[in-house]
Amino acid sequence: MSTQKDLASSRHDLILVTGATGKQGGVTARRLLDTGRSVRVLVRDPESAAAQALAAAGAELAVGDFDRPETLAPALAGVGAAFLVPPAAYGPEGWDVDLEVARGTAFIDAAAAAGVEYIVFTTVASLTEDGQWGAQGKRRVEAALRASGLHWTILRPVRFMENYLMRGFPVDGINDGVHRHLFPADKPIQSIAIEDIAVIAQLAFDDPARFHGEVLELAGDALTMTEAATAITAATGHQVRYVEASPADAEAMGPEVAVVWRLSREGRGWHADIPAVREIHPGLRTFEAWLAESGAARLKSLLD
Repeated sequence: MSTQKDLASSRHDLILVTGATGKQGGVTARRLLDTGRSVRVLVRDPESAAAQALAAAGAELAVGDFDRPETLAPALAGVGAAFLVPPAAYGPEGWDVDLEVARGTAFIDAAAAAGVEYIVFTTVASLTEDGQWGAQGKRRVEAALRASGLHWTILRPVRFMENYLMRGFPVDGINDGVHRHLFPADKPIQSIAIEDIAVIAQLAFDDPARFHGEVLELAGDALTMTEAATAITAATGHQVRYVEASPADAEAMGPEVAVVWRLSREGRGWHADIPAVREIHPGLRTFEAWLAESGAARLKSLLD
């Protein structure tokens, strides 16, 4: 294990990025490549379009699977740092917390055995301290990381601005001019652009001594859902209105979804310190900035 002085002087030449064919991992891998870092990405199918695009961008492909822990050691060989996004497990019965924890802890154990020094673990912000709805497993993986002896930084992003691009889900995305979600129409709801998560991860990899031991709640803006719909309307020229899911709708989506509907009406919500995040990353995007940069064009292509 390196000393703090060693950590301050080391940029960990090779970084392994997990979840690289997904949202956060893919954007983070590209951000690291764009800033000149050496990146290896963990993929299950090296022939997939997403994996091949990362290879074309300069990433080294390593075939591995969280559910086959024996494949992790070869992927971690020679790696100095890692971006960890263990796959969540969600099905008809809700979150499979034990499976999610097994995946995360298997990776941490393999990383420690391989001599990895530093892990940036992206989890999720929670409406409650106990991590209700989707965060329970991640909090247990966080605890395993803290106990591992590795250097670490934990990122807890809130809802993604890119969720407006989702299609075919009972909530989120925009369908027939309607954005439907669980939250009250008049309550500010925090959000963050995925690219900003990647920037903060890159800053942590560039200065691990500064960020070691930090737990960072990440958000870039807080608009009501109605305000966000109005901003999308103005930016795209398509009329978008917000509709709250009913309690019956929420119950039909599962008990854990119903918990979010209820908590958000009891005054619970994400609580990232946005000015503090902006001090770390001065270019942190507001929702309107995200729309102007890329969001409006991408939404318009779906809505036209």
